[in-house]
Amino acid sequence: MPRVKRGTIHAKRRRNLLKKVKGYKWGRKSKIRQARPAMLKAGAYAFRDRRAKKRTFRRLWTIKINAAARENGTTYSKLINALKGANIIVDRKVLAQIAEHKPAVFSNIVKTAQK
Repeated sequence: MPRVKRGTIHAKRRRNLLKKVKGYKWGRKSKIRQARPAMLKAGAYAFRDRRAKKRTFRRLWTIKINAAARENGTTYSKLINALKGANIIVDRKVLAQIAEHKPAVFSNIVKTAQK
């Protein structure tokens, strides 16, 4: 059986790993033993924070809608309940954008929902 030399494969793995950790601080950008766990942790944090980002934005939309709702004489929870009761289907992201950029349209939505 012929001898298998794996130096090129090993070097390729190291090279690809170091490309992924480029820009990290201290030895994690250049030392393999520190780079590998740093890369794994970074992946875990990225996965976690992609989900946390959705929560953060929903909280922001709620704050914007509540601020605009209070300017129109109601609260966030009463407005959402009135929208559901009036069968007005607008998601919170769009409602927050309307509240921020087009206050007149938002006040029309509030009036329509409260009828």
